[in-house]
Amino acid sequence: MLKLRWLGARKAAAGIAAAAALAVVATAVPALADPPAGAGGKAVVPASFDMVGVGSNTDDGLFNQLTADYDKTIAASEHGASHPYFYSFNATKPGSTSTAPTKIVTKSGCASIVRPNGSGPGLKALDNNTPDGKGTSCLDFARSSSGPSATSPKDGPGGVVYVALAEDAVTYATRDTGATKTVPATYAPKSLTVAQLKKIFLCTDTNWKQVGGANQPIKAYLPQTGSGTLSFWLKALGITAAGSCVSESLEENQGLSKQFNSPNAIFIYSVADWIAQKYHSAACTATPTKAQNKFGCDQVGFLGLDKIGGVSPVTTAKVPTINAAFKSTGFTRTIYDIVRYSTATADHIPATLDPFFANKGRHGYVCTNATAVAAIVDYGFLPSTTCGSGS
Repeated sequence: MLKLRWLGARKAAAGIAAAAALAVVATAVPALADPPAGAGGKAVVPASFDMVGVGSNTDDGLFNQLTADYDKTIAASEHGASHPYFYSFNATKPGSTSTAPTKIVTKSGCASIVRPNGSGPGLKALDNNTPDGKGTSCLDFARSSSGPSATSPKDGPGGVVYVALAEDAVTYATRDTGATKTVPATYAPKSLTVAQLKKIFLCTDTNWKQVGGANQPIKAYLPQTGSGTLSFWLKALGITAAGSCVSESLEENQGLSKQFNSPNAIFIYSVADWIAQKYHSAACTATPTKAQNKFGCDQVGFLGLDKIGGVSPVTTAKVPTINAAFKSTGFTRTIYDIVRYSTATADHIPATLDPFFANKGRHGYVCTNATAVAAIVDYGFLPSTTCGSGS
């Protein structure tokens, strides 16, 4: 088994305690299956030979769609070890924004495990879950919203491959609703520089006046420990850890937590998720229409996206997409799927996963199928020219 070092231990205990202390607005939604993308949309326990993944919150809605659509291409009579279905467990219990641990059984015959919430826990769960010697294992891939780091398993035999999927961006978010005659929606400027953001999240600047806003205290929040979006954000700012004034306890990519209903608050958000939720998704209490995304719901809540260095993360279209010009800020990213390194295939993606994850040259489903590419766009991401390539 690979020996891994995991960052963030310093804040783990504090984050768990804070999660229990901080109230989160519950999201009332219709009952959802778990995993939510079973063949035919029904609740199912994946078979031992099926392919199952866990991990990042950022693309769990997209992955539910991709796996549901892919599984429909396999006739029930063909379903077996040679033609497995794919399943993906959400980072949190479907319909919930709580970071409270829940348990899942990934496949028939597998032991119950704590649901991996985030890219880091997803990778760790994949690494800890080795094949059983019969060609199967209880986990086969992990979703990741950040790329490999110095502490990641090696890209080679006995290690893993980070397989590119799509393009995303991350920006800061502040309240954009609830203004009154005396209190604005937010005390924050609608654009901050990288240097200003760095000072905020290092707690060097703790008042909005210091960065061009109102003379009011800053209440800074970051996603839960283990989040790939958290790791990406800190790396993009050029820091290794946030300051002590920053709370790392709330689930990422949602604006429903009551802490965000404040003009003092600042959080971060996947731009793709924000677009998908606001423009392509139903309200969390409603059933999606045929024109809306089947998975996920509108969780933007109190939060709107803001500019970095004067550059908007979204286009000005009525239904926006990620702004290509935002790449100049350094806050765009590739999202990945992590698989065990295989020496038996040219792209080092295991043969059972290759039909789904492989690049265009190898006719992988997510990179070449028109329905899959449309889903990537519908869930707010941009198709990647490196889709299916490993690093």
